[in-house]
Amino acid sequence: MNMQEAADRADAILDGTLAAVKPAVSWTHGETSEGDCDLSRRRAVMTVISEERRGSFLGVVERHWKSEGFSPLGVNASRELPATYFETPDDFRVRLRFGGNGQAFFEVATPCVEQSAVKAPTARTVGPNYAGGPIPSPDVHSEFWSVGRTDSSKS
Repeated sequence: MNMQEAADRADAILDGTLAAVKPAVSWTHGETSEGDCDLSRRRAVMTVISEERRGSFLGVVERHWKSEGFSPLGVNASRELPATYFETPDDFRVRLRFGGNGQAFFEVATPCVEQSAVKAPTARTVGPNYAGGPIPSPDVHSEFWSVGRTDSSKS
């Protein structure tokens, strides 16, 4: 497998993960970072995930990853900024973590593969594509995912 093939596999993992989230969320491509023999693909969720719904969101994603045969590696059980980490049978590492303002971030890191050129992801975003520029805070409201208090810094 070369780096482009690994990038395609990472994109397929991200596509499948986001397709498993119901109700659907808006998302944009994040940066691709390349190492000597590996790379990471990222996506940012543009739908606000309220503090009250973060556990549900994590649960949907974890159930999907387990159904795909991914193995859990660990969790960050923080109420405000939780995260979960898994590994695929073919040694790709996947992560879902929450940042500020209820924004969820996905990352897939590839194992070491044969070096090659890597093209930008081709999947069509759900919402504006901020690839190549700064990704704003989530700004899409969902009647399900955004319910309740959305800023964990509020009391």
